[in-house]
Amino acid sequence: MKRTFLLLLLAICAGNLAAQTANDSLPKLDLKLKAVLNATDQAAYQIAMSYSDPSIAKAKLFDLMVRNPEDIRYREALANLYFDAQQFASAALVSMDILKINDKNIGALEIAAYSLEQLGALDRALPHFESLYLLTGDNFSLYKSAFIQYNLKRYEEAMNSVTMLVKNAKADEKIGFPKSQTETQQVAMKAAALNLKGLIYLDQNSKTEAKTAFNEAIALDSSFEQAKENLKKTN
Repeated sequence: MKRTFLLLLLAICAGNLAAQTANDSLPKLDLKLKAVLNATDQAAYQIAMSYSDPSIAKAKLFDLMVRNPEDIRYREALANLYFDAQQFASAALVSMDILKINDKNIGALEIAAYSLEQLGALDRALPHFESLYLLTGDNFSLYKSAFIQYNLKRYEEAMNSVTMLVKNAKADEKIGFPKSQTETQQVAMKAAALNLKGLIYLDQNSKTEAKTAFNEAIALDSSFEQAKENLKKTN
């Protein structure tokens, strides 16, 4: 995992230089020819997508990106293709390039956050999840922020996020927790936040406070298996 992240960092540096060099060396196309080439590649991209051929679709997006470096739509489409194919390093690199142009691009923030999390680069994923919450008010992004802060042992930040989540979570909001390798349990967001609150206390050896938090989570959702397991750790 560390090797993957190192390669990702090297790719960021090399990619920025290569992209700038390529753009500077391209000949200027006649506007009519450029429009024809764009229309052809866009049509080929649509056909490739309709035939579930992402490799051809990506190739056409690259042609469009090189010819139209100012149009981020092609990078957005490419980032989505990489993410759907679970090519998380490539998805992260493309989405972070988009964010250099527009740091409030919601789609790019989502792909960057989840891709970097999948790569184990939690400290790089965290600011993207935090930005998502600030821009959208999405409580799931706030939960992800709190959970990553907890994993990074940034307990004060994690507790602040959890406190906000307990206050703001809506009654109909759910989050999935694994019950087994094949089963997922849907749990109320507020209960999940209280369970995380208990884990933060438990990590700091505050077992009394942790027990209270786990009991509150179970009171909200009596079928919450992980909270019940965590409660046993407070004895």
